[in-house]
Amino acid sequence: MSLLKISALTVSGVTLWLAPPFVFSRKIPLHNFLQGVALVSGFACAFEARRCALKVAKTEEFEAMKDAAVAADVVDEIATSAYVSEQQRRNEAELLIASDSNRELLERALALSCEGEEAENVQLAQNADNELRERILQLQARGYGKAKIILEIWGVTKGGSPKYKAAEAEYKRLMQEEGV
Repeated sequence: MSLLKISALTVSGVTLWLAPPFVFSRKIPLHNFLQGVALVSGFACAFEARRCALKVAKTEEFEAMKDAAVAADVVDEIATSAYVSEQQRRNEAELLIASDSNRELLERALALSCEGEEAENVQLAQNADNELRERILQLQARGYGKAKIILEIWGVTKGGSPKYKAAEAEYKRLMQEEGV
């Protein structure tokens, strides 16, 4: 049921429809009979070509629907897999939390990690303050004033805005800690 077969049947039908009136004589009865047979054969070829074309169209439509169904099944399978794995993870977490001994271990680990994080956060804040202080001192060595330093480091211009006031307070705090 290929397009080649459909094309061949269509061309044959057209040829059998158009050729007999030009080839055969109307005066000879045998030629009239053959012309009739050729016309009927032309109709048969045309109808067979139409039937084959409809089959091909239905097959292509069916294949397209089948591909869409397969794609939808794949998406559904992936979503189901993700849901199942998430549920398993939740159930495992609930089992860990439900047992008392594991709960105590988790609480201890959480407390230890929080203490470590707090010390780490304090160290990071001190490093950031030291870097800002060094930058301020460098700018002062160049001859910059307070307003120009605040503009350079915090990017806010002098005025009464809340951002400028916060930057100025930070500048004052850093300078008081430095002792300048």
